[in-house]
Amino acid sequence: MKNKNAQPGEAESSAKEHREFTEIKNPRQLRVLHALVLGPRPREELDRIAGCPNSPTQVAALRRKGFLIPCALVPMHDRDGLLVKRGVYYFALSDRRTLNRLLKAKEA
Repeated sequence: MKNKNAQPGEAESSAKEHREFTEIKNPRQLRVLHALVLGPRPREELDRIAGCPNSPTQVAALRRKGFLIPCALVPMHDRDGLLVKRGVYYFALSDRRTLNRLLKAKEA
C-alpha cells in the first residue's frame, strides 16, 4: 500500500511538473495559492479563503498540477480542551519555484 503522505523523489517531482503543470484558472485554487504565498494556513482558514467547505479538495487539485503543498499536523486544543492535531498547509521551496514559473509563463 502506498503512503498517501509520501513525497515524490526529485526526479519524479520534476517529471510530474513538466508533464502535468498547467495554468491555474479556478478562482478557488488561485485564492489558495495567494494565501499560501503569504504564509502557512490551517485547513479551516483555507476553507474561508477559498470560499468552499473542503479546501483539501482544492489542495489536491493543485498537487495534481505540480505543487507539493505539504501539510503539517500541528498539536492544538479543541473547544473541549482535548489535545488534537490540525492540518496546516504551507508552500515548500519547490512550490514557490513552480508558482514563479507559472507567473513568468503568464507574462510571456
